[in-house]
Amino acid sequence: MNITGAVLEEAGRPRPFSGSVPLTISELDLEMPGPGELLVQIEAAGVCHSDLSVVDGSRLRPVPMLLGHEAAGIIMSLGAGSAGSGRGRLAIGDRVVMTFLPRCGLCAGCATGGRLPCEVGSAANNAGTLVGGGRRLSRNGVPVNHHLGVSAFATHAVVSRSSVVRVDPDVPADVAAVLGCAVLTGGGAVLNAGHPALGETVIVVGLGGVGMAALLTAIAAGNPVVGVDALPEKLEHALAMGASEAFTPEELAESGVTASVVVEAAGNPRAFETAVNATAPGGRTVTVGLPSPTAMASISPLALVAQARSIVGSYLGSAVPGRDIPRYVELWRAGRLPVEELISSRISLDGINHAMDQLAEGHAIRQLIEF
Repeated sequence: MNITGAVLEEAGRPRPFSGSVPLTISELDLEMPGPGELLVQIEAAGVCHSDLSVVDGSRLRPVPMLLGHEAAGIIMSLGAGSAGSGRGRLAIGDRVVMTFLPRCGLCAGCATGGRLPCEVGSAANNAGTLVGGGRRLSRNGVPVNHHLGVSAFATHAVVSRSSVVRVDPDVPADVAAVLGCAVLTGGGAVLNAGHPALGETVIVVGLGGVGMAALLTAIAAGNPVVGVDALPEKLEHALAMGASEAFTPEELAESGVTASVVVEAAGNPRAFETAVNATAPGGRTVTVGLPSPTAMASISPLALVAQARSIVGSYLGSAVPGRDIPRYVELWRAGRLPVEELISSRISLDGINHAMDQLAEGHAIRQLIEF
C-alpha cells in the first residue's frame, strides 16, 4: 500500500535542520503484515530525543530510514498468528501503544524482568529491520530501514506483535502515544530502577519529555520532586506540574540539596555529573539519558565508596511494556498521572525538521505529530 512518511536521508547535516532538511516527506510502499505482524494506522507520534540523536548523527543507524518510535494507532490488519490470546488478544479496530524495544520473551535479556533489553529486539533495531527479519518499507523499489521496529512518522506502519500493547478505547491517542516512550522511560527510571520509598524526595535532572514524565510519575507515587534544568521556562513548568522546588544545575550545587534517588534524563555528561553529585549518601543515581557514545564524564570513585552510593543504568526505564503500560494507564485514569501535560505542541508531519530544531534547542517537552 502507498503511505506518506518522514524519511531520514542523511545523518549529521548541519543545523538548523529546517534549512538542511535531513528529513523528507516521501511517498513509500508498505507491504502487508507477515506472520506475527500487524498493520497500524498511526493517529499520533511524539518527537523524541532518540529521533534527534539519529538525525544529528550521535547514534548511527542505516539510512534511508523512516523515523519515529513513540506513537499510538489503530490496528487495520493482522498477520497470521499476531492476534494472540487471553487478555492480550488483539483485534482489528483496537488502539495500540507502540514501544521501541520489542521483547521476544525467550532470550537472556528478557529473563531479567526489564533490567536488560531484549537481545533479539536490540539486534533488529540496530539493523533497521523488524524482529521477524527483513523490511516492509521501500521507495521507488529501494528498501527503507525501520526505526526501532516502529517507524511511526508516517500515516501507517507494519510492526511486530511484540512492539505493541493494546489499550482500552477510553485512552486517547495522544495519551497513548507518550506512554510508549516518555512515560515508559521516565516513569520506569523512578519506579523500576530508583525504587524511592514513599515520601522520599526524588531529584530529576533534565526536564525534557522523559524527565518531566519521571517527575510526574514520582509525584504520582507520593514523592516530593526537585526539578533541575538549565532553562528557566522548564523550571517554571516543573513547578506548575507539582515539583516542590526547581533549580538550575548551579543553583542546585549552591543549595546543597540532595536526594536518595536522583534521575538523570538529559543524556549529557555534565547533567550526569550534576546528578551524581546531588545523590545523598547511600542513594542511587539512575541514568536514563542517551548521550553521544564518545561523551565522557568525571566523577569521584571515592565518593561512591565512602558514601555507599550507587549508579544504575536504566534503558527504556527498565520496562516490560506489557506489564508497565497498564500500570500507567490506571494512574492516568485515576487522575494521578496527567501525561497530557507533557505535550508542549501539536504539529503536522511536514513540520518535522523544524520540530527537530526545537528539540535540539531545548524548547520542547513533547511535540506531537497528529495525523
